[in-house]
Amino acid sequence: MASSDGTSASKSTIAEKPISNADSMLHPVASPPARVSAAASGTMAGSSSATDAEAGRGEASGSEKGIDKKEIHTYDAPWTVYGLSASNAPTPGVAFRLAMGSFIEEYCNRIKIVEIDEDTAEFIEKAQFDHPYPATKIMWAPKAMAAKRDILATTGDYLRLWSYRDGDPGAGSTSSSVAQECLLNSNKNSEYCAPLTSFDWNEEDPNLIGTSSIDTTCTIWDVDQQRIRTQIIAHDREVYDIAFSRSKNIFGTVGADGSLRLFDLRKLDHSTIMYETPNQAPMLRLAWNKIDTNYIACAAQDQSKVTIVDIRVPSMPVAELAAHSSPVNSVAWAPHSACHLCSGADDTQALIWDLSQLPTPVEDPILAYGAEAEINNLLWPSNLPDWVVIAFGKKLQLLRV
Repeated sequence: MASSDGTSASKSTIAEKPISNADSMLHPVASPPARVSAAASGTMAGSSSATDAEAGRGEASGSEKGIDKKEIHTYDAPWTVYGLSASNAPTPGVAFRLAMGSFIEEYCNRIKIVEIDEDTAEFIEKAQFDHPYPATKIMWAPKAMAAKRDILATTGDYLRLWSYRDGDPGAGSTSSSVAQECLLNSNKNSEYCAPLTSFDWNEEDPNLIGTSSIDTTCTIWDVDQQRIRTQIIAHDREVYDIAFSRSKNIFGTVGADGSLRLFDLRKLDHSTIMYETPNQAPMLRLAWNKIDTNYIACAAQDQSKVTIVDIRVPSMPVAELAAHSSPVNSVAWAPHSACHLCSGADDTQALIWDLSQLPTPVEDPILAYGAEAEINNLLWPSNLPDWVVIAFGKKLQLLRV
């Protein structure tokens, strides 16, 4: 049977090599997550050899870069951190360039950009700027665009694009600057705006950005022309999230009506309902597996499980990952493995799952991390697959996987 983006699929299981890093201190979880606790240093928990691995790393050779000598890097922000994104632009000497957004219950919020120096492993604050309302999502431009210039997109009241210009140490300037390139408003006939809940940047065609809104619509934007390519009524109620498949034409949405729907830009006269939650519980998040596009992970409101949907077998979930004890807030597929997924929840845990044995039920995660507070958001950067980034309270943390 063919997948949604036209690729063939002859089996219903995810097959991919397991995550394995001999230098990592992460080890398989041998017991259910309720009995797995994070080590005092805040490391991923799984086996008693974690401490030994950390000690071995501390004795690394002098040729090892500073970023590689620690399993966890923590940045303390002046406000609650929600929005997260990692830049795809290649920058010599910089391991990470991250954008983080504040969650402050007032009009004036902030976006801050920080970097980690590869050699010193220290966070460097590069730039910050005001943002109206908390950013519901932040994304750096995909690699194809980032190779030319580093652009940042945010949603809140509107879709905004920002250009980032790094400081030039050779010219005696280390400060960076951010300037708003454009504000994209899909409802210019009204003085009011319907807040945007999320968006996704098309990796195959970086000229396309799709936004979701509480007014039941999704809008596909032409970035170069700064105009609407198409706008559709996607759900019966608010649309909470949108994600493109690996194909530039296929995208999925979830919303307050409890449904996961698929759309094709080539024929928008109809959509396909792939899954509906019991009792129509609102669906808040979806993450599309970009390696095996048959699989989508979803999180519903006030639900402590992650639902995995195989789009070849609609209506019934192929798996339900139910190890969290509190509502799940964020899910992210591994960028380098078709069978690994990370979830973060109000129970303070970030869990990594191995789905290689589907459709056999998956009971427990393979790795667990206990944060100091509820995990608001997480990401698994495509250009830095050895690290997972999480946000909780006023902290941002990088965790080696």
